[in-house]
This record gives sequence, C-alpha cells and structure tokens, in this order.
Amino acid sequence: MAEANFSAASPSAHPTAGPGYGKRTAPDQLRATNHDFAHLPPREAAIAAYLDRLPDGTDISVKTLAKQLPYGQCALGTALNRIQQAGHLRRGRECITADDGSSRWITRSWWSRTARDDDWWTAFTRGDAPRPEATRPTRSRAHILLAALGRTAPVLSLSEADCATLAPLVTDWFERGASEDDVLRALTAGLPAPVHHAAALVRRRLTSKLPLPPARPPLRVLECANCGAPGRPESLPGGRCSACRGERAPAQPPAPLSAPTVHDHAAQIRAAMSRRRQERAHA
Repeated sequence: MAEANFSAASPSAHPTAGPGYGKRTAPDQLRATNHDFAHLPPREAAIAAYLDRLPDGTDISVKTLAKQLPYGQCALGTALNRIQQAGHLRRGRECITADDGSSRWITRSWWSRTARDDDWWTAFTRGDAPRPEATRPTRSRAHILLAALGRTAPVLSLSEADCATLAPLVTDWFERGASEDDVLRALTAGLPAPVHHAAALVRRRLTSKLPLPPARPPLRVLECANCGAPGRPESLPGGRCSACRGERAPAQPPAPLSAPTVHDHAAQIRAAMSRRRQERAHA
C-alpha cells in the first residue's frame, strides 16, 4: 500500500521553503494523539500525519510533496483540498513588517493538527483566534519543548521542576509569534563550554532574547485552494470560493451611467417633449 511507503519519507529530510515561507503552525492546538486524523480517508489521513510531523518552514507545496511521497501532483492536490475542507489547512498571505519599517506580503500555508471550523479560521485571519473549549493538556506546549530540549542540546537537559518553572517564559515567546524552531535556535545557538547551570542559562536567554511584541495583529488574506483567488474568510467556506464550489455568483447591479451619457439622454427627452408640444399646437 502507498501508506506503507511513508517510512521512506523522512520529515527531517524534507526540503525547507525560502525564509519566511512554508508551513506555519496555527496556535493553541490540542495535544497530539493517534486519532487526530481518523475522520479523514486513509490517503488523506496518511498525508495529514506526515504534514503534522514536519517542522515550521518546510515546503509543503504540491510539487515538493510529490517528490517526497508516493503520490502524483494531481492526487496530492485533491488530498490537500480534502484536508483543507476538514479544517486542518488554510492557504493565503500575511503582511510582514521588517526591522527597517518596510512591509511585504508572504505566502503562508497555515497548518492545524486540531480540526478548525470556518468561524475559527475567520477569527484567526483577524488575529484573534479563540482558544479551544476542550480541556487543555496537563503539559503545555512550552513544557513539552523544554522537556525535549536535552535531545537537541544534551548540556541543556532540564528537570521536571525546571521545565514547570521556565514554561511561562516560553509561552511569552509563543504569544509574540515565535515558533518552536525560533525558541530552539535562541536557546541552543553558540552555547558556552562548559554549561555550568542549564536552567539559569535557559532563563537568561529566554528573558534577554524575548522578541518584541507585534505592534498590531498581522494582516492576513486567505486564498481559494482551487483557483488561488483572494477573499474574505467568510466567502471561502472550506477554503474554496463560490465559483469553485459550483455556486452561481450573485447578480451584479448595472454599472452607473457616466455624466455625459445622462446629459445626452436628458437632452433627447427634452427634444422629444418639445416635438410633441409642437405637433399638438399644429393639430
């Protein structure tokens, strides 16, 4: 079966996108389980599980996925659309402001292991996505990152108590838009030798390198998964526009007449009325 070949596709070897592009994990997801994608067909569930394991910044375009997975571009395009309709994926653009004050639009592929409905994605696009109502996991996203830190840098192995104490500092990073990779780079780059006190070093770096808070919620625009047309989130239920859903577009009101055309019509009416008065006078 095709799904059995996924063992040959290693997420660690998956190509990365250009800086700022690629996969971007949506916030406030529930803890991973073995049943996250059980509601999807087998092929889509296998692809979704693979995408979920990829780190932020990887290239999840159809063309790149076709080189990594045992499916062609057409099959992958169909599968990604179904995954998107199930609420795990949205594609669009986000306005990024650089340090010099300039801004540019970046193509984004937002991923959510936790399936989201259209209302959630609409709120996310505005920058105020609601938190899930389900019970939060005992160990937070920040705690899990710290507990696994020793796998990346053994000299930074932390105790359970250290993780619990430092987790709120990592949460501050996430609330300012940082990804897990951003936090890991800040904590592990250029480590001194030796590290005398791992918890103290982690605390110092989390505090001194904390990113500045965003000035305002990011500007985001979603795009239709089929044709790429941009639109308001409420006009793209399931990530598709009305035309791609096969719905007839609402009738457009007639364009207003230009001023010269209005004047010309008025002159013609006045001339016709004048002729009728003359005809009645000579009758």
